[in-house]
Amino acid sequence: MDTNKLVACEKEWSEKTLSPWVEKYGERSAEFTASKGMIPVKALYTPLDLEEGGVDYIEDIGFPGQYPYTRGNEPNMYRRKFWEMSQYSGFGSADETNRRIKDLLTRGLSGIFIALDLPTQIGYDSDHFLARQEVGKCGVAFDSLEDMERIFDGIPLEKMTSIRTTANAIAPIWIAMLLALCEKQGIDPDRIHGGTQNDILKEYAGRGTQIFPIKASLKFTTDAVEYCVRNLPNWSPLQISGEHMASMGAKPIEGVAFSLANAIQYLECAIERGVNVDDVASKNEFLVSARGENLLEDVAKFRAIRRMWARILKERFGAKNPKSMMMHIVGFGSGAPLTYQEPMNNIIRTTIQGLALSLGGVPSMNLPSYDEALSLPSEQAARLAVRTQQIIAYESGVADTVDPLGGSYYLEYLTDQIEKKAMGLIKKIDEMGKAAIAIENGYYETLINRSLYENFKEMQSCKRIKVAVNKFQSDEKGTENPVKAFKGKAEEEKKQIERLVELKKKRNKQKVQKTLENLASVASDDKNTIPAILEAVKSYATVGEICDTLRQVWGRWEAKPSMSLR
Repeated sequence: MDTNKLVACEKEWSEKTLSPWVEKYGERSAEFTASKGMIPVKALYTPLDLEEGGVDYIEDIGFPGQYPYTRGNEPNMYRRKFWEMSQYSGFGSADETNRRIKDLLTRGLSGIFIALDLPTQIGYDSDHFLARQEVGKCGVAFDSLEDMERIFDGIPLEKMTSIRTTANAIAPIWIAMLLALCEKQGIDPDRIHGGTQNDILKEYAGRGTQIFPIKASLKFTTDAVEYCVRNLPNWSPLQISGEHMASMGAKPIEGVAFSLANAIQYLECAIERGVNVDDVASKNEFLVSARGENLLEDVAKFRAIRRMWARILKERFGAKNPKSMMMHIVGFGSGAPLTYQEPMNNIIRTTIQGLALSLGGVPSMNLPSYDEALSLPSEQAARLAVRTQQIIAYESGVADTVDPLGGSYYLEYLTDQIEKKAMGLIKKIDEMGKAAIAIENGYYETLINRSLYENFKEMQSCKRIKVAVNKFQSDEKGTENPVKAFKGKAEEEKKQIERLVELKKKRNKQKVQKTLENLASVASDDKNTIPAILEAVKSYATVGEICDTLRQVWGRWEAKPSMSLR
């Protein structure tokens, strides 16, 4: 390529064509920045932008199935098989969740992702006074192995491509519950793929369902990682999620940096236990979201984070196995940008998210339902989310070739910029003493709050447009909320508590007490808690009882004020 000729052509185009056009018609902004991004966007991109950024085709972009995996983990990607189509589901009682999962399976799903209600996530049983009016609201109420048995009644576990859940603070307990269920059903647990969102660090900054102090939580998370690496090679005991921090307000680059900084912390904790980096890294999954607010930025984010992970594993940790360097992404469409105003518009938003996920080359996908801003997904909305994936896969043509947008000057520039800026944030976090210390000192929270405030100001000033929210609002009656919001059955909370009370009456109380005392002893001695939790679970000890036992040993998390960035 003749660089001098290209420079001259670009200069001539700008002076003779672009400048007069802008002078006559104007432009949106002289300093236009991509939605929720940190990268200024020019009107035009050429090979010069890649040269100035130091982008090397072989080293930085490469080929699919080859390091650094910018263009995807597999050489043939969706030409071999489409992404795994799964759906985030779970609400009310175990029986209701069971029915919803069975319905989704008949619609072509091969994997399930179960939502747990808030009391379960923070380690309280349904009969706890803090759980009142929250049982089964944002996910399924899950107190004991009995609930696990009812959730999966009649569902062939070994035929599922994956069974995932948003467990986080109680992730080791969920793993033990699933193991106990496999044992009761006579199924080899390694015949299924268990994936557990066990990313406790992001809870402190992005969601708030942490239970224990950070040090104890990291120990608990690492217990699950170590146990699965040594005993369940087909499981993913650690799903790292930047989505929740992005939903709280973090910019895409911040979400990428936080996710990878957290992953680095988890890897170092596992290595300290004597776990080989190749054994643990190859088991990790990353939950990465597409917001749909900037299609190409979303696509670039998936390409950049894959490349960053590959380089971190190879250059920082000295990984040898190529599988360790492949980031296994579970792609999510984000519910955060969806609106309750004119909720049918969300069908378009989730479709854009699905396009971003497929164009970004994710191997697994979940899309939100259009009514998420109103309530838990209705049956109709959940089905439509599945159909959206299927239409994209079978009717759009985006899966016909690998990385179809690869080579776009703009996309490659975005990919490079996201990597450089995110690595800069990771360096700052390293200098603070790694992710756990940065989080404990409020660094993540401060950046998220600042970004959230900036987002709020942009929405107020209409610098960022949200259709039917801050522009193009409709005055017609009946257009605001034509969707009937799904509501769980109010009596389900009472039934769940009654079942729990009955369970506590009929189980062997002495056996439960003995297993909980053993768990307290193991936790006090700083041993791996999973085997002891498994025994407690099999005696039908509850999530709340197990967490109360650990609270007595490890204490509780106490929040600190956010730090100042001045």
